[in-house]
Amino acid sequence: MASTNSCAVQGGCPTDYVAIAIAILSIMLLLSRSVFPCLIHKVPRTNGSGFWFPVFQVFGSFNLLLSLVLSINFLKLEKKHWWTSCYIWAVWFEGPLGFGLLLSCRIAQAFQLYFIFVKRRLPPIRSYVFLPLALSPWIAGAAFIHAKKAMNHRCHMGTRWIVPVTCLHTLYVVALVGCTRSIRHIEFKFDELKDLWQGILVSSSSIGVWVVAYILNEVHDDVAWLQVLSRFLLLVTASVLVLAFFSMSSSQPLLAQISLRRREPSEFRSMGQALGIPDSGLLFQRDPAPGVDPSDPLDKLLLNRRFRQSFMAFADSCLAGESVHFYNEVYELGKIPTDDPVRSIYMARHIIEKYVVAGAPMEVNISYRTRQDILTTTNLADPDLFSAALNEVMQLMKTNLAKDYWSSMYYLKLKEEASAWSSRIEVEGIGVGGNFSPRLSSVHGAVDDPFHHDQYVKPGCL
Repeated sequence: MASTNSCAVQGGCPTDYVAIAIAILSIMLLLSRSVFPCLIHKVPRTNGSGFWFPVFQVFGSFNLLLSLVLSINFLKLEKKHWWTSCYIWAVWFEGPLGFGLLLSCRIAQAFQLYFIFVKRRLPPIRSYVFLPLALSPWIAGAAFIHAKKAMNHRCHMGTRWIVPVTCLHTLYVVALVGCTRSIRHIEFKFDELKDLWQGILVSSSSIGVWVVAYILNEVHDDVAWLQVLSRFLLLVTASVLVLAFFSMSSSQPLLAQISLRRREPSEFRSMGQALGIPDSGLLFQRDPAPGVDPSDPLDKLLLNRRFRQSFMAFADSCLAGESVHFYNEVYELGKIPTDDPVRSIYMARHIIEKYVVAGAPMEVNISYRTRQDILTTTNLADPDLFSAALNEVMQLMKTNLAKDYWSSMYYLKLKEEASAWSSRIEVEGIGVGGNFSPRLSSVHGAVDDPFHHDQYVKPGCL
């Protein structure tokens, strides 16, 4: 009994180490879900909220678990140093930098989805402004508790603080519920709505478990086994919370589809494939390879899929492929029916984040006015949203790439493929009236993706 009382007060019980092991395992799983897909699939880092929201979720999850370990006597640490202070871990890291940051990120994501899919425009408040505003009540509350010195020597607050602290947690869950309800009628393609409701469920359940454990700790602080059990449940519940709460579907929907937790045999390597746009993504070896006439206008030639991919590979080898990739994705956007605004918005958002915003991974060279017209549009589903930008990009391709392409090895290879295809047609006896039908495959073939072309320079790039 004495040993039980000792570890209940000072930490170091066997159940404490089990809970810490579970917390470490949850952080490792969280990192694997957030980092490994990017490393394995070589996806370039995006700028803006698409990158920072998952980072903040991992950061908040780590802070939450670490604050619980250091603030409720899991380890035998003497609170003589400033870094072991209850106010650093139990107030700041567990509140604004932990659970508060997780909920604020989810609210910010729901806020973005509301404006993008309901209002059909980009959010009027940038994420780096909205997130601090959402966190401000947590920061104010933590500063007030710190100023009032509300913690005792066991890093617990008195019972009079239970109601205001619980109300603050509940307020954020209610706000998240309100934002989620406003977008519930949208037919999302990447589980955004399901992930938001899942976050609401696990956060509400966690608050309930934390309130019960907190009350038990305060009312029955003389019962050693209850102290040990309650903190075990607190840390295990938080470990489950951070895993269930993490989601990339709202910020990086395409990356969420190719994450390690999914075991589907098909992997979407382009947004067009993920949205089910016809003839997007991969090219099958049996696809026709008709000859091309260098005298034809470039905009007509680019309608030929094999020429477009050959021209794209040449542009990539010259380190100037962003214009051709932009054209290709806008071309795929044009295949989406006008009565399907959700898919159009997905594709438009993807193009804006990848090619239009300042500092985008493949930012295209367009005028400031054209860029601002796209970023301030009031209708992301507008079929003419990228028309002006496409005209400017087409002029750049004609000026900088088209002439050099005809003397490159890529054009010679395309001619050889066209000749081989024609010969095969003659051998197989398939003429104009034959029954040959090109087929697409999502398993084999060359990938229509900017990160799967050979990056070597051929003659004619300079």
